[in-house]
Amino acid sequence: MKIPVFRLYACCIPVRGARRSTICDLQRQTYHLIPNGLYDILTRFCDYSLEEIKGNFDSFEHEVIEEYFDFLLKNELGFWCDDPSCFPAINLDWETPERITNAIIDTGPESNHDYSAIFNQLDDLGCQALLMRWFCFISLDKLDSILTFARSGRLRSVELIVPYGEGWEDSAVETLCRSHRRITSIWLHTAPRTRSVRMLSGTVPLVWRTQVVTSEMHCGEVHPAYFVVNIHSFAESQKFNSCLNHKISVDQRGEIRNCPAMDQSFGNIRDTSLQNAVVRRDFQEVWKVNKDQIEICKDCEFRYICTDCRALICDPLDRYSKPSKCTYDPYRAVWS
Repeated sequence: MKIPVFRLYACCIPVRGARRSTICDLQRQTYHLIPNGLYDILTRFCDYSLEEIKGNFDSFEHEVIEEYFDFLLKNELGFWCDDPSCFPAINLDWETPERITNAIIDTGPESNHDYSAIFNQLDDLGCQALLMRWFCFISLDKLDSILTFARSGRLRSVELIVPYGEGWEDSAVETLCRSHRRITSIWLHTAPRTRSVRMLSGTVPLVWRTQVVTSEMHCGEVHPAYFVVNIHSFAESQKFNSCLNHKISVDQRGEIRNCPAMDQSFGNIRDTSLQNAVVRRDFQEVWKVNKDQIEICKDCEFRYICTDCRALICDPLDRYSKPSKCTYDPYRAVWS
């Protein structure tokens, strides 16, 4: 008779940090903090029975070990099984047929974008997700006409960051969302107060924030509220940058960059196509700067669910420097 061994569900993946670890539940899209001692048991003794695991520890630690497994079972993170070979690990390979998966278009007071041309080029690249940011007021009517260019094509989602102003009442925003079903969220900055509601019967979040956003430098913040826990982003983060992989942007001056806040330009949209920028080797170099390469981040238990920033970093001369707006210390496990 086979002796049962413990297996985490394939979608529940442990990640070790310097001070503590996490179990990322990619199906429920959440994570659990665990001691490094439990991580070691789950990885070093994964083919051991409970009694065999206890045999590798002093007797005073046995009660803690039993509490560990009670925690895992209570939170439905794993199970005891007789034949672990029937439960292989999940495949974390990541690939995409699209040359570009996501993009940013910034607009400022002096911008003169040809939105129709930009949308057509993004569609040719296979772009599916778009973030549009305005640093100056735009009327709902003007925005409605711009979004008309996104009604067809491969785009699946359009996120909007827009300054609050006259005409942005909830009823008008609701009408905009009904006209453009690719809108997935709206964030109104420079608002008179903070509030959150949902449009289209709760499917599109509308967020008001008093923060004033005047440029692309209002970006790169690292916070648990922005963690993304799902199989797609977790797999992508294994080998690629969690922010810049397969991304392209057009800043408010029309410069084509990996990110609007980064220094290097690959030409201006007025005389350079997005396609010509994407195929450049130096454009794609940053795509493969993953969290296992970045100083301090590589020792963090959140590294595969956190969105990286390569534009605003602690040491501008070191491409592997930690994001400057991250206040987490994985060696003490505290946010400052």
